[in-house]
Amino acid sequence: MMRKQENITLIGMPGSGKSTIGVLLAKRLGYSFVDVDIIIQEKENRLLKEIIADEGDDGFLEIENRINKELSVSRSVIAPGGSVIYGKEAMEHLKEISIVVYLKLSYESLKERLGDLADRGVVLKNGMTLKDLYDERIPYYEKYADITIDENGLEAGDVVDELRAMMEERFGLHT
Repeated sequence: MMRKQENITLIGMPGSGKSTIGVLLAKRLGYSFVDVDIIIQEKENRLLKEIIADEGDDGFLEIENRINKELSVSRSVIAPGGSVIYGKEAMEHLKEISIVVYLKLSYESLKERLGDLADRGVVLKNGMTLKDLYDERIPYYEKYADITIDENGLEAGDVVDELRAMMEERFGLHT
């Protein structure tokens, strides 16, 4: 049976740094880095934006939920897409196999970081703004997180250092 501490899952809005921080953290821990968006694209043989165009938002979310709930990795930092939190089975599975870390960013900082949302494969329902999406997702991120890191004003390396210290303190993970 895999111990929960053997994996770390980073959740948060697109642009919150899941990939950047995930790669740095994986290097420092000697773990693998798993970008679930890339796994989805490989398994579906399509880009995220093509999947969304072909299947619609709901179809994409179903695919994302299925692939995340079937994820089988160890000693890995996992970076799923920002919408993973809509998949109940995916999140239950990720909480079973990993410590879930919410990378929290203010709306203002997020808006500064994000460019074209369509290129990022962000699921925005008709008429929905980025602020609407941000407000809708925050309660989900907070609900599923084992640890929350407030990234505002921190560089990626500082976030990794803070996260390592919290993991050691809370879970006895020596890194």
